[in-house]
Amino acid sequence: MSIEFQIVANNPKAPFTLKLHRGDGMALLAMNWKGGTPPRDFVGFALEYREPGGDRYWEIKNRICFPNADGSVNRQRTSSRLAPIQKFRWVHFPVNAELEGKFTYRVTPVFMTQGGELSYGEPQQAGIVLARETCPGKLNVAYTRGFVSSQAFVDRYVTATDGMDTLIPASADEGLAFTPSHPKAEEALAWMGFEARRAILDLLDQAFADKSALVRVIAYDLNDPAIVARLEKLKQRLFVIIDDSAEHKPPTSAESNAAARLALSAGAEQVKRHHMGNLQHNKTIVVDGKKIRAAVCGSTNFTWRGQFVQSNNAVVVRGRNAIRPFIDAFENYWAGNSVVSFGPTESTSWQALKLSGIDARVTFSPHAKAAGVLESIANDIRAAKSSVFYSLAFLNQTSGAVTDAIMEVTRKPGIFVYGISDKRVGGLDLRLPDGKLAPVNAEYLSGNLPEPFKSEPSGLSSKGAGTRMHHKFVVLDFDKPSARVYMGSYNFSNPADAQNGENLLLIKNRRIAVSYMIQALTLFDHYHFRVVQKKAATSNKPIQLKKAPPPGGKAWWDEDYADPRKILDRKLFA
Repeated sequence: MSIEFQIVANNPKAPFTLKLHRGDGMALLAMNWKGGTPPRDFVGFALEYREPGGDRYWEIKNRICFPNADGSVNRQRTSSRLAPIQKFRWVHFPVNAELEGKFTYRVTPVFMTQGGELSYGEPQQAGIVLARETCPGKLNVAYTRGFVSSQAFVDRYVTATDGMDTLIPASADEGLAFTPSHPKAEEALAWMGFEARRAILDLLDQAFADKSALVRVIAYDLNDPAIVARLEKLKQRLFVIIDDSAEHKPPTSAESNAAARLALSAGAEQVKRHHMGNLQHNKTIVVDGKKIRAAVCGSTNFTWRGQFVQSNNAVVVRGRNAIRPFIDAFENYWAGNSVVSFGPTESTSWQALKLSGIDARVTFSPHAKAAGVLESIANDIRAAKSSVFYSLAFLNQTSGAVTDAIMEVTRKPGIFVYGISDKRVGGLDLRLPDGKLAPVNAEYLSGNLPEPFKSEPSGLSSKGAGTRMHHKFVVLDFDKPSARVYMGSYNFSNPADAQNGENLLLIKNRRIAVSYMIQALTLFDHYHFRVVQKKAATSNKPIQLKKAPPPGGKAWWDEDYADPRKILDRKLFA
């Protein structure tokens, strides 16, 4: 079977299966052994890829290696042909994922003799298109990188003299006047902002170029000088609502300064401040012109942290019908800044975006109590047939129907649940598929790490402190025709439903669901490995690959064929 967002390799001689899943700017490779368990001398997979039009394969490297002959740690990133991946799935971020055409992946099983000699079996090979626009001309999902606490970030951009201090401002209110001094600032910020940053700036540049376009913006946090400068260039073609709750209200805040600047460029009558019943929490840009009709929404705030530190997503929808609900919601927010005025409007019902081939709809908050959607989302989560993936900032700071539903579905046998949310006091909580919590405390995100990993400077923690994971999405049954995603600025809480200005999309589409599933998987695995690293550091044990076991010994893959949840994991993706 071969469909555009999932490709199955077809080499009957290979002893394992390979399925490729298309993400946005990334690909999930999932493997499973054919006909029972692997042989005891199987020590992992070698991964290689070839770019579209390329004439060679590039070896994907592993930071974890076999011990050196004397048992010491190999600290060098090594080809997976020599340091095979000891997992049944792997997410790969190609350097040039925007290239048109197929990326070809070759996966080879690696075996080891008792003497440590490696040999290679029959490979699987398959190609998948990773062009970065999810559904061209209709809908694009874009993510921030979100991994400033990572070896990749340290390798690329942290030196003895430069790091986060020279890339982002120390506080939100310094944002509009801040200029990075890092020598690789442009490259680093592009890497950190990933697709979401580019999608937002590209839309504003397109709006400026289309002289007929009116631009309507709602901003919760606003301290990115590049975004504010682009809004200023629009002059009288801009209408903007900026939140004025709590820390945004003082005249010294970045939001107040941005509002003052935009009042000069667009006119004071075209800039409004309000906070609905609690927060004006939307992060939307709507462009309505003769050439460009598009809207961006999602969890990504228009700030340094929102784009360069936090894990966030942004969705761009295109077309006259698709942007209509966003325009109507803006006008309803503009007309009244309270729950009483906005709650009864049509914007609080589910509005179809009328995208060809994509069942997508949007609703805006605050809802009148009778029109709330929180309970219906909870019921949909409970109805999941195969899997639930979630990445929900602030879930543990609120109680309610969705929190309860996630706990219920986690306890259901046969449902694969992977989730990540914030902790009440610093760090993150990972909800494992067996229902257990794996806390990622704040101190896990920086400091000393076990060999072969480099320590991450404490400065990374001070500048990157606070919320790291800022997504708000839930993916249900990604592997079925009923696959669906809830996403937006909406925090799946009672305040988000009944007090705040928010947007929430429901998208019933497997291609889009697979994209969000991979993003959830990537985040979960990244932070779960932090727990593994912390345990290794506490026990003063390095993290190394496992060699082929002696007779009666334990192979690296034994748990994948013994633990019911790991069996479900292996089968679900491959």
